[in-house]
Amino acid sequence: MECTTNRAGTQCKFMGKNGCTFIAGACFQVVEQCEGCDRITENEAGKFCAVYPHPEMKWKRGVCNFATHVKAELPQTDQGTTLNPLKAAKRASRAG
Repeated sequence: MECTTNRAGTQCKFMGKNGCTFIAGACFQVVEQCEGCDRITENEAGKFCAVYPHPEMKWKRGVCNFATHVKAELPQTDQGTTLNPLKAAKRASRAG
């Protein structure tokens, strides 16, 4: 359905027959950490995330998993090579 709150005219999965069904009844604007992300949409009400209605909550526990401007850091071994987390988990389960 189309949003009728603060992102008017855009498709929104939180819109229902009685209006916005999200927690606060509307989407929240992006936070400072979101700047530079390709998922930001801008309209007359401000800047909003195209994927998630409350961007601040995505950044509360670390890096937002939808962020296109942030590269994930892979763990480094003592020799300086990157370590695949899946392979490391398999090795650890075999060793113990």
